Amino acid sequence: MKKSSRQSAEAGWTLIELLIVLSIIVILASMSLVTYTQSVKAAREAALHSDLFLMRDAIDQYYADKGKYPDSLQTLVSEAYMRMIPKNPFIVDAEWITSPAPAPSGGGSTEPGIYQVKSGFNGTGLDGTQYSEW
Repeated sequence: MKKSSRQSAEAGWTLIELLIVLSIIVILASMSLVTYTQSVKAAREAALHSDLFLMRDAIDQYYADKGKYPDSLQTLVSEAYMRMIPKNPFIVDAEWITSPAPAPSGGGSTEPGIYQVKSGFNGTGLDGTQYSEW
């Protein structure tokens, strides 16, 4: 039996059906892109938290061993408290901001050294705080 020309024309997709399907695909793709970018940012923030924690821990260990704070982050590397100074996960060229050790309460003089390390990247985290405040 032969199919009529009307049956073969009804077997295809209409333009409206194609537009609806493409619209749904575009909406789903845009939703997944937003989720992907948020997860990448969250991963970078976790890496920044970890790097700051490890550097601050190395500074504390140096102080506990030597009784003074290190002169620079490079001192921690040269004396094997860290293998290397980590790169900022957001911008590789961003500098780490270091704070000097506070003066002792007894009025004695201490050798200058690094007491605190913060990120030099100016941006806002997912929690609304500045990266430079972490």
